[in-house]
Amino acid sequence: MVIVNEWHMAANIAAGLGFGAIIGLERQWRARMAGLRTNALVAAGSALFVLLSQYGFSAATSTTGYDGSRVAAQIVSGIGFLGAGVIMRDGLSIRGLNTAATLWCSAAVGALAGTGLYVVAALGTVGVVGANTLLRPVARGLDRGPHGGAEVATDYHFEVVCTEPEEAHVRTLVVQSLVRPGFRLRSVHSADAPVAGKVTVAADLTTERRDDSLLEEAVSRLSLEPAVSAVSWTVLQGPDDGSDDDYPTERRARRRVRDFFTGR
Repeated sequence: MVIVNEWHMAANIAAGLGFGAIIGLERQWRARMAGLRTNALVAAGSALFVLLSQYGFSAATSTTGYDGSRVAAQIVSGIGFLGAGVIMRDGLSIRGLNTAATLWCSAAVGALAGTGLYVVAALGTVGVVGANTLLRPVARGLDRGPHGGAEVATDYHFEVVCTEPEEAHVRTLVVQSLVRPGFRLRSVHSADAPVAGKVTVAADLTTERRDDSLLEEAVSRLSLEPAVSAVSWTVLQGPDDGSDDDYPTERRARRRVRDFFTGR
């Protein structure tokens, strides 16, 4: 028969709560969805489930051979539902994967604390916090480095020619079409077009990774507006890879504008 020591159980729960709180401090400081309280509760809950598997089914284990460790094993799969709640799709990118992985690690740390393996739980806590802090600048450096592909800042200039009464509506459509994840809209301004009764709405934006498809989508969207008579975009500054890849794209954009005027 397993002797229940309440003080030992309280120490295990406190250790799980404390280690989870340490992991959550880093997430809270970075304003992530799962912060201090969430990680602390996940670790404490894992410790409680481990204690339940150790002491709650001790009688059943001695009489029927029931393995109480099955409860602890379900923590691994059960925490997946909580982690899925912090993963969100933001346009073409996925957010929350790192937070979900941190929650999973918090559950493991709590389970270790629940079994009384304080040293291993402490080492796990240091490893999780270190991965979220020390490896963050390393990952960013690899993404933005010369071997990271097209992670080079690109500046775009986007123009729309529309009728003067629909200027406000077109400006709103331009902002809605260009504000996407990974793109930073720097300015939007209007000016009188050379043609009487026309206004040019121009926008400047920057992205860390060149993605011409977004500009093409905006052109297709705004070309459907009856008040719009021309749409164009150009690359002001792009990746300097020694090739002429930028120029064919700009020529295609200008050709689209000329065809658009001819169709009018």
